[in-house]
Order: sequence, then structure tokens, then C-alpha cells
Amino acid sequence: MKKVYVAFVLFLVLFPSICFAAVRIKDITDIAGIRENQIMGIGLVVGLKGTGDKTPISSQMMSNLVKHFGLTVAKDQIKAKNIAAVMVTANLPPFVRPGQRIDVNVSSLGDAKSLEGGILLQTPLKAANGRVYAVAQGPLAVGGYRAGTGGATTQQNVPTVGSIPGGAIIERDVPTTFLRGREFTLLLRNPDFNTAARIVRTINHKYGYIARSPNPGTVVVSLPYKYLRDPVTFIAMVGHLELNPDTVAKVVINERTGTIVVGKDVTIDAVSISHGNITVKVDTYTAVSQPLPFSKGKTKVIHYPKVSVQQGANKVVRFPAGSNVGDVVKALASVGASPRDIISILQAIKQAGALHAELVIR
Repeated sequence: MKKVYVAFVLFLVLFPSICFAAVRIKDITDIAGIRENQIMGIGLVVGLKGTGDKTPISSQMMSNLVKHFGLTVAKDQIKAKNIAAVMVTANLPPFVRPGQRIDVNVSSLGDAKSLEGGILLQTPLKAANGRVYAVAQGPLAVGGYRAGTGGATTQQNVPTVGSIPGGAIIERDVPTTFLRGREFTLLLRNPDFNTAARIVRTINHKYGYIARSPNPGTVVVSLPYKYLRDPVTFIAMVGHLELNPDTVAKVVINERTGTIVVGKDVTIDAVSISHGNITVKVDTYTAVSQPLPFSKGKTKVIHYPKVSVQQGANKVVRFPAGSNVGDVVKALASVGASPRDIISILQAIKQAGALHAELVIR
């Protein structure tokens, strides 16, 4: 019996609305004006165990550092192996105030072998406007190590990257404004006309006609009069309203890992494909629905899709009415088709114009 390599492929088939759960508005939107800001700076890590870098950057930084303490040392005279120049990065959350702490990430700029055991000296962190918003300092937490000498070395993870939990102190806050008069704006993470319209209907059904959507990516909401002095409470209540967002029919393929993700509402037309020793057929047959006598019903012609997959001469898989791309993928896996075969067949169906979905290849 031929072994079926189903374990090589990850299938995630989202079926129609019977299993499509409602989500909160806050989980599919962001509020305009509330955002993070990126900050970064160049710092110096000291206290390394001979695993520092040999670049001129660290020597220059050490020379500049000791000048602040009344010492004059030329950079070419500094040959320390326990220092390393690093880039310090962090995200400045909204609504933070001076004195609060945030996490920072530290990564080597030069050829340092490891930052394990190092301490970051005081490093100002600047935003794109050139202003200092935080100052970082402290011992590094490195999630890896490097040991050995010469050709006999061992390394776990990446020892040239570390972090300092709570390692930066906020020195300047960023003004955040999310209200324009009496209005705030919801930004859809996946702009869609239907989803925007459903958000508007959900809010208006609950609080009256206070929401409108000028485009598929935004929904503008006016604060009710009784919440003018408490907008946070109202925005929180709006965020907890639930609805069923609409999605675009999509098939995502990762050729490197053999992963295939099939979204809901993905359908195909009648098509026949031969790939190697595998034959895929998607047919449509017609049946007549005859009502019972005296039921006042009407005779209707019904079209049923039928999917069959054949490999060699023996293995044939057939599916009843309602077959979709998910059924085709499962059928191909059941006859031992490799991930590469499945990906090639789906691409061919798309090129033939029979796949009614967006095909995304990673």
C-alpha cells in the first residue's frame, strides 16, 4: 500500500458562515491617532569576556566616553576586547509618560562574537525628528551562547542580539490625539466595503445614526452627547460590539514549506488537469428536482459539481455536490500527491481561469 505523505502539508480550510465566528470591532480596527513610534540609538556594551568587536566604531565611542571623565585617550590606543558597539531599538507606546519604562532590543554593529554578560551604558534613544525620547541602560539578557576556541566552537541561537526588559526610561512623551471635535475614526486593518458597511450598521443599530463610512478603510463615529466628557468609556463599548467581517476569497501558498491555506468561499469551475500520473477532474452534472404531487412546487434544474482525482489506474476519489477547493486539496493528499504537486495543480487551475479566488504565493 502506497504511503500517503499527508504530514508534509498543513491545511487550514475555513468553511462557510456556519463556522465563521463573530469578532469584536476592536479586533479588526485601529483608532486613528493612536500608534507606536520607533526610537533608536547607538550605544556601547562593556564587560564582555573577550568577545567584543574590533571595529573603529567601538574604539571611537570609548575614546569619546572617557573624555567626559577628564581622560584623553586616542582611539588607536584602545585595544579592548570586552567592548562592543551596538544598535539599541525600541517601540514607544502611545500614552506613555516620563518616568515609565519600556523594553529595548540590543544588537551588535560590528564583528562581536557574543554580547553575553555585557552591560549597556547610558544610551539616548531618538525618534525620526531627532529628539531624545528615552534613555536606555542596564545588563543584557542574551538568549544564546557561543563557546570554544579556534576551530572547536559551539553556538546556540544568536548571541549577538539581546534585550533589556524595562531597560529604557521615558524622558519625553508624545502628544496623542484621537478625537477631532466630537468624532473619532476607526481604521480597518483589512479594508473592505462589506465589512465597513457592517460596522456602520452595527454601531448605528446600537447607538443611533452616529457612524458613517466615507471609504472602505475608515469608519467615522460621532460621540453621543452624554459621552462627551467620557469618550474612553464609549470607545471601549464600541470596541466590544460584535459582527461577522467579510473576507476576500483567497488561497495562500508557501512553496518553501509546502503550506497551503484555503480561505472560505473559494470555488472552482469545471476543469480537467493532468499532472504527471495524477488526473484531476472537476465536472458538473445536471439533475431535475421534481416536487411532490399537489405541493404547489416547481420543477427545477439543479447543477451539481463533482470532483474526481485519479493517480495511476487504481486510486480514484469522488466527491458529492458542493465540492470546493478544499475538497480538491484533501483528495490530492489522500492519493499521495506531494505538496509540490498540489501547488502546481492549483496554479494551473488559476491560470486556466477556473479558480475564483486570489492566489497568493509566498
